[in-house]
Amino acid sequence: MNVVISHPTGNRNVRAVIASLAKANMLSAFHTTLATHQNSAWLKLLPGKLRAELMRRSFQVPMGSLYTRPALEMVRMTLPRLGINSCTEHEKGWASVDAVYRDLDKATAKRLRHFTKNKSITAVYAYEDGALATFKEARRLGLKCVYDLPIAYWETAQKLLNEEATRMPEWAITLGGGINDSEAKLERKTQELELADVVVGPGSFVMDSLPNWAATKQRIVSPFGSPQYGDIKAVADKNKPLRVLFAGSMGQRKGLGDLFKAVKLLNTKNIELVVMGSLLAPMDFYRKQLSDFTYEPGRSHDQVLELMRSCDVFCLPSIVEGRALVMQEAMSQGLPIIITPNTGGADLVEDGKTGFLVDIRSPEAIAEKIAWFADNRDKLPQMSKAAQLKAATYTWETYGDNVIHELVNYTH
Repeated sequence: MNVVISHPTGNRNVRAVIASLAKANMLSAFHTTLATHQNSAWLKLLPGKLRAELMRRSFQVPMGSLYTRPALEMVRMTLPRLGINSCTEHEKGWASVDAVYRDLDKATAKRLRHFTKNKSITAVYAYEDGALATFKEARRLGLKCVYDLPIAYWETAQKLLNEEATRMPEWAITLGGGINDSEAKLERKTQELELADVVVGPGSFVMDSLPNWAATKQRIVSPFGSPQYGDIKAVADKNKPLRVLFAGSMGQRKGLGDLFKAVKLLNTKNIELVVMGSLLAPMDFYRKQLSDFTYEPGRSHDQVLELMRSCDVFCLPSIVEGRALVMQEAMSQGLPIIITPNTGGADLVEDGKTGFLVDIRSPEAIAEKIAWFADNRDKLPQMSKAAQLKAATYTWETYGDNVIHELVNYTH
């Protein structure tokens, strides 16, 4: 089996699949927008944030197997830094994220014609929003189509988010662009799934979100990997407030409104809510919802892990996810978790040992579990260790290898 894989940015889960394909001698080509070498001298001439972003675009791909299409992605990254934002507006901008995905998708589809003449490829592997043109051409050429869906299928996501807009209208402004996706974009997502032979997802929540008409498609479930953990975190001072961490974009898709309500229900100085993430509304909005929380802006990955080690418990009561990597990151740093099944991480929870699972839309249940931690501080060291050990059982190598193993079994 020889595979052509494409993704505009090549994030951590993409890298794991690429590495496993290469290890199995199954990687024909990786298509992306930008690729750099971390030691390139010209990178040092760029502004810090742009340099850091580009340094994340280096890939361990065999010589001759990497294909790039950088122009539109460079525009998308650069113009907003110059105060020009209209070109990157959601869906409408000519250099929007959607435009970048579609541009790479079309370029990959064109190259498939060349690959079928010069390489014995048998399958294409593409991701949501960037697969339609590739899959259409692959079908024409008789290739298998592998569709990686890292978040819940759009119909399920839209249903849940529209319900949230009705349930908590004041938080509707934080639900993000997904709730406003155009009919054309949603139709592309539907066609991508229709053309797919295999669907890859990180957990049961994603797979359960698929429509009934896709029930016959081959499914591969492989949980994401965790960061490597270090030393056991220091035992917290019982005389200080319990530090509960939320990390992620600050919206109701991730259940922040429910967490704020839970903290209000508790109404105690013995608990400190630490919120780290990107603002989806002015800070005044959040302070009106809950005046007393500690805000921490986004930072480098190492600094995120450092912040996690300064906290006691991680809480993510999401409404819609795929599988939030931040859960395993928090566990790797010794934080037991309070999460909903919709985070995609139900398998991470061993009740009362690594944390607790709560229903979505239940501030009362969240408050109850936070209060349990506050009342049982003596159990935190043991739970911290259990959380770390649990996270350590999920590796990126295993994630990628599982996907490739199942693909090989499917094609044979």
